[in-house]
Parts: sequence; structure tokens; C-alpha cells
Amino acid sequence: MSSINVTPLVDVMLVLLIVFMITAPMLTVGVPVDLPKTNANQLNTDADPLIITMNENREIYVQDSMVESEDLIPRLKAIANVNSKTRIFVRGDNLLSYGEVIKLMGQIQSAGYERVALVAKLPNDS
Repeated sequence: MSSINVTPLVDVMLVLLIVFMITAPMLTVGVPVDLPKTNANQLNTDADPLIITMNENREIYVQDSMVESEDLIPRLKAIANVNSKTRIFVRGDNLLSYGEVIKLMGQIQSAGYERVALVAKLPNDS
């Protein structure tokens, strides 16, 4: 009576499991990098988006009208009652920190908007 010896197979599988367990956490660690500019395609939409801008003085504008930070959520909620599926483009000045722009995006999402996107310049724009 002959049988297959599975001990070497189990040993190899355990070694592979250990290797994957050690390398998997290293793949999810963030590495600080300087991201490159890209010539990404522009989004095509049928409806005009709502544009919210934050300049270098941290002044917030909805379209062309200035809004105080504490008045932003009530104003957006009033607009959301009309159409909460409106696409919103957030334009943040280059001198602002990443956290300030993300905080603004969080305020917009708390007003009920789900389609929020950042706007950036193409690399060949001046």
C-alpha cells in the first residue's frame, strides 16, 4: 500500500504563510512621496457643478459669493434640499495645507453631498 507523504507540502505551505504574513503589513504602510503631475482626462458632466473655493486667506466662496465658515453647512443644506446629487468641485489655494482642504470637504459631505471632487491645474497650465 503506497501513500503520498504530505509533510513536505505542509512545511512549504507554512513557510509561504509566514512570508506573506510578514510582507503584507509592509505593503500598507504609507511612504512619503512627491506625487507627479498628470494629464488626466477631465470629467464630463451634463449639469454644471457647484464650485466651492477657499483662497489663501481661508475665505470660502460658494460660486462667486463669499460665505462665512459657520454659514457654509446651513447654506449647503438649503441647496441640498433642491438636489443632493449635485456635483461639487472644491478649489483650494496652493498655499493652504492639505488638512484645511480636507476639513472643507468634510463640511461639504456633512451637508449631504456625496459627489465631491478636488480641482487641480494641468501641469502645462500657467
